[in-house]
Amino acid sequence: MTGICTGRVAAVTGAGRGLGRAHALALAAEGAHVVVNDLGVAPDGAGTSAGPAQQVADEIRAAGGRAVAHTGDITTTDGAASLVTTALDAFGRLDALVNNAGFLRDRMLVNLDEDDWDAVIRVHLKGHFLPLRYAAAHWRAEAKAGRRPDARVVNTSSGAGLLGSVGQGNYSAAKAGILGLTLVAAAEMDRYGVQINAIAPAARTRMTERTFADTMAAPAEGEFDAMAPENVSPLVVWLSSTASDGVTGRVFGAEAGRITVMEGWRPGPTADKGGRWTPTEAGETARTLLAAAEVPQPVYGAR
Repeated sequence: MTGICTGRVAAVTGAGRGLGRAHALALAAEGAHVVVNDLGVAPDGAGTSAGPAQQVADEIRAAGGRAVAHTGDITTTDGAASLVTTALDAFGRLDALVNNAGFLRDRMLVNLDEDDWDAVIRVHLKGHFLPLRYAAAHWRAEAKAGRRPDARVVNTSSGAGLLGSVGQGNYSAAKAGILGLTLVAAAEMDRYGVQINAIAPAARTRMTERTFADTMAAPAEGEFDAMAPENVSPLVVWLSSTASDGVTGRVFGAEAGRITVMEGWRPGPTADKGGRWTPTEAGETARTLLAAAEVPQPVYGAR
């Protein structure tokens, strides 16, 4: 290990299992003190348990690191605010926030009820906004007090947020919203010494091992486990460290041994009449422009 995060304090949401657990362990292995947040819910968000967060915190301490468990609901004001205060009370500072918590309630749109929409939007999108809001407020206050932070936020989007995923309209919408939030937050917080980026990981977790069972299957013994969550964590650790200085407002794909800089919406073929189009003219022009444009990548699961 390089000690790239030695002395830094990181809070990781959804860190009791899967990607969050891998991130928390990797950050601790590189010297970070970690606040391990997890509500301990089932894959669909039902129930709660303090066990997963405490187990990961215990694992970090058993390996010689420093960690505390936090079991607050980060989709609530009190839970998100207490995540920040837990870091300050336990370690005296907060340097990095890794937003990772989430669950799935997959349905085709015509079968997706309002409760399942609200629940997924709440945990993914609101569950990013609130911890970010309270961490950002703390860092802004530090900067205004003459203690400019060197802080980092890593948000977790998904390929579903970039391309869409059939049967996951709620999840895709939430993950796309996280990308927009990342761009705005990065622009707003740069002046205060805060860098904010997002990842779109692909890994075997409770959320993916059933939905994408074939892709996420474990390899034969001795083969590289391309879908292990631990493959994503090195990028998260680097983005949480001071070594990532100058990198903000970017989105990275991360899976297996591959890291990709994702390039978002940007202007393509354009036509300007200099006046108002008729509907027929607009349609003919749109078809001409589409013929010159790149073909979009297909939505996951589309036929």
